[in-house]
Amino acid sequence: MYVVVDHRSAVADGYVAGFAREGFPSLGFGSTEFREWLETASDQDLQAVQGFLLGDFDARPVYPELIRAHSRAPIIALSEERSLELTLELFTAGIDDVVRKPVHVREIAARSDAVWRRMNADVGAAMKGRLKVHFDGRDPEIDGEPLVLPRRERRILEHLVKNSGRRITKTQLFNVIYGIFNEEVDESAIEGHMSKLRKKLRQKLGHDVIDAKRYIGYRFVG
Repeated sequence: MYVVVDHRSAVADGYVAGFAREGFPSLGFGSTEFREWLETASDQDLQAVQGFLLGDFDARPVYPELIRAHSRAPIIALSEERSLELTLELFTAGIDDVVRKPVHVREIAARSDAVWRRMNADVGAAMKGRLKVHFDGRDPEIDGEPLVLPRRERRILEHLVKNSGRRITKTQLFNVIYGIFNEEVDESAIEGHMSKLRKKLRQKLGHDVIDAKRYIGYRFVG
């Protein structure tokens, strides 16, 4: 999920719509309401954030520090002018990347992924028996061979492995994959993704590595 912050609702709404067209969940906020959301959001909601996109508003330089108190997700600033002074000011404030408008949401997602890989280089990959799960956008591997997965199935697997041994509810997975406050997709979509993912893993590994309990959730058991 991407979080877009801009005092102009039309700008925030435009990027939210762009992310939606590309299949990325997102939320749009004004700067004041974003701060309120950031300070009250649950850990599960914050874990679902893949990147913060900050538009041009007066208080923007103070927001990276506020965000870092709650999340490690990449912070990207939008620039409406080519200015070395402004760019240096934003990097000094803690912004991870600065992009000049206009910019396509796919480029924003790619830049966010690149920042995430740099920030989490120490995370590496998780080996679970014959299964190797990466956390940098690459497909998982089984016996050294890539298991090509659709983006949402890969995200589900990564989240479960990151929380290995813990029970994750359908709602928590939905927030990670589709974003919170998404009323256009039903939570039951997670069941479909999960069914396909478990079948692919079972066919390759010969057994279930994801334990599913009705009404309780899912747990990676290896």
